[in-house]
Amino acid sequence: MQTPGDTAISRRGILAGGAVTAALTTVPFAEAEAQGTPRAEDKPVTMKVSLKINGTNRTLDVDTRTTLLDALRENLHLTGTKKGCDHGQCGACTVMVDGKRINSCLSLAVMHEGDAVTTIEGLGTPEKLHPMQAAFVKHDGYQCGYCTPGQICSAVAVLAEIKAGVPSHASASLTGGFEASNAEMRERMSGNICRCGAYSNILEAMADVAGAKA
Repeated sequence: MQTPGDTAISRRGILAGGAVTAALTTVPFAEAEAQGTPRAEDKPVTMKVSLKINGTNRTLDVDTRTTLLDALRENLHLTGTKKGCDHGQCGACTVMVDGKRINSCLSLAVMHEGDAVTTIEGLGTPEKLHPMQAAFVKHDGYQCGYCTPGQICSAVAVLAEIKAGVPSHASASLTGGFEASNAEMRERMSGNICRCGAYSNILEAMADVAGAKA
């Protein structure tokens, strides 16, 4: 029969044994780090990728894990495209690839070999604004402006989708004849979030460019 003292000694023994095991397990890893032994994660795999960025051919040597968003911002210093949620939910990182809008934070740069990428910098210049940029200024379609580059890129693509007859969930039919109605534009722009709440002004800017009435 065990006495209380025996039980206490047994517990101490278990704790001591666990500590020794943990120490022995971590020593090889600590020694490996101290000796500078290379690990797999220390050696990123890089790849060359050729893109047409805003009409200019560019070749980048990037880590294969680099997103298109980070390649634009960190490698090419095109910081107009914003990093918001980094989960594809806010739309701040929206750019156009071969004329179609995508969330660049969810797409790897190496997936776009040979693609034409248009960012906010490629739409217009301060001296000659793109019609959508001018409409955003005219209708005050922004407050803080952080989401504005993504909003404008998405708005340009949305009007192109409507013109091309691409249906949305708000479309009455699947066979075309779509108009830039308030419902259509709201549905198609729902992936772009504006925390300032400038939605009505954004719709007015889009309607102005489309020649419609918001």
